[in-house]
Amino acid sequence: MPLDHPTSTAGITVDYINALMATTMVDARVDGVRIVDAKTYGEQMVSTAGRVVIEVDYAPGGRADLPTRLVLKLTRAVDQIMAPFYANEVALYVGIRPELDIEAPRCFGGDFNPSTTHFGLLLEDLTARGARFPNVTMRTGPDDIRPLLDQLARLHAGFWQSPRFEKDLRWVESHIRGGVATMMNELAPAYIAHEVETENFKRELVQRLRTTPDRLLAGVQAVQRHQSTLPQTLLHGDTHLGNTYSLPDGTAGLLDWQLTVRGHAMHDVNYIITTGLSIGDRRTHERDLLAYYLDRLGQEGVMERPSFDDAWEEYRRTLVWGVYIGWLTTPVVNYGWEINVINHLRLTTAYEDLDTAKLVEALL
Repeated sequence: MPLDHPTSTAGITVDYINALMATTMVDARVDGVRIVDAKTYGEQMVSTAGRVVIEVDYAPGGRADLPTRLVLKLTRAVDQIMAPFYANEVALYVGIRPELDIEAPRCFGGDFNPSTTHFGLLLEDLTARGARFPNVTMRTGPDDIRPLLDQLARLHAGFWQSPRFEKDLRWVESHIRGGVATMMNELAPAYIAHEVETENFKRELVQRLRTTPDRLLAGVQAVQRHQSTLPQTLLHGDTHLGNTYSLPDGTAGLLDWQLTVRGHAMHDVNYIITTGLSIGDRRTHERDLLAYYLDRLGQEGVMERPSFDDAWEEYRRTLVWGVYIGWLTTPVVNYGWEINVINHLRLTTAYEDLDTAKLVEALL
């Protein structure tokens, strides 16, 4: 039975945490909860959900390997438009995360209530493992991107052309089917048009590309229809640098799985390279990094992986999503001015460098 999820710290009680934990961990109970920190929508680094750090005391007799510090993701109490994102992320963490052999936060409970469109997701606090959370205001280079490509290759290889997408994983959405796709194709365009009209820097970057929001949308849709005919796998779906973390041993991980879908691997690969590297480093290293990813994909067991030339073409083509959906849709309040502008600058420059418009136009 779906839970009654709070949208603020006021509803985070012992009973609520126990009910949430029971969705995945029936042998764990808490008898104390303390709020350590809370961030809600509008505090720049919070995008589509609130995050509350809590400390818990476990009741005697339960598992001994559980962390006492957890992060609770909660509904952004602004409107219901994000419901498909919430449902999607809960489904990933509860339904698929337990079997993933990659670096991603451990989940200790998750539930989405379709009646209220509220959700709760209880995750490990990665700071306890010394995690560092990069963003585009920090200097990163190819050595920072390769560990993320390692994770993506392992994720993609595990579901490459998987028959499970027609069986137990039939519920996994795609870029052209499901609640997230409906939101991106029917609700997001009006919002993006408003962002471009009201934010001068967005409007002028689109003008620099000699295009319009409507034309970019048509391009995204054409690319997604085309790439749905190519080899499919499980994608993270939103692999910009701010959705990653690194650990002291050099391992990198992936956060925020709200846009996870079944799709074409270059979607994930392009987005992390084009947002994760400076313009100069991307120009110098992106072909080598793509070759590195393809090699790692083979090491993870994908024998019929794409040729470099085929992958390179789709890598360049899928960039239209990063420009249009990835950051034109993201208001400054989500991440702050500098992060917003740098992401736009990196993506639109890559769009020009890689002649993405020509590749997209060929599909229209």
